[in-house]
Amino acid sequence: MRHIPNLICLFRIALIIPLVIAMREAQHGQIIVLFSLAAVSDGLDGYLAKRFGWTSDLGRVLDPVADKLLLMTVFITASWLDIAPWWLTAVAVARDLIIGFGAVIYRLWFGPLNGRPTVISKINTTMQLGYLLAVVLASATGFPPREVLEALAAVTLVTILASGTEYVARFTRRACAHAAAQQGAG
Repeated sequence: MRHIPNLICLFRIALIIPLVIAMREAQHGQIIVLFSLAAVSDGLDGYLAKRFGWTSDLGRVLDPVADKLLLMTVFITASWLDIAPWWLTAVAVARDLIIGFGAVIYRLWFGPLNGRPTVISKINTTMQLGYLLAVVLASATGFPPREVLEALAAVTLVTILASGTEYVARFTRRACAHAAAQQGAG
C-alpha cells in the first residue's frame, strides 16, 4: 500500500504521451480528461503520502520529476500549437531547469537536499495546471475569454518568478551555511 503514491506518479508520467498526441490531434475532450486526471493525480499522491505516511526516497524524487515533465511538456506543446504564449513557456521551463540544475549541484557538492516544496511552489504548480487547463478549454470552447487567459498568464508568471527566486535563495543560503560550517570545522 505504501507504494500507491509512487504508482500514481508513474501513472501521471504515463499520461504525458497520450496527452501530447491528443493535443496534436486537437481531441479536446480527451485532452481535458487526460489533463484533469494528471492534475488530480498530482494532489492525490501527495495527500496519500502525507495522510498515511506512505513516503519514500523514490517518491521525494518521482513526484517533482512527474510534475516537471508534465508541465514542461504540456507548456511546450501548447506553445507549439499556438494556444499558449512562448514567453510564458520559456519562463516556466527555465524555472524548472534552474531549480533542477541547482538541486543536482547542491546534491553533488553539499549532500542531500532534505527539502520540502514551499507554499509558493505549491501555489505555482496549481497556477500552472490551472492556466494550462484554461488554455486547453479556451482552444476547445472559446471559454474562458482571451482577457481571462491573459490575466491568468500574468498571475502564473508572478508565481513562477516568486517560486523560482525562493528556490534559488534557499539553495544559496543552505550552500553558504554548509560552506561556512565546513570552513569553521576545518
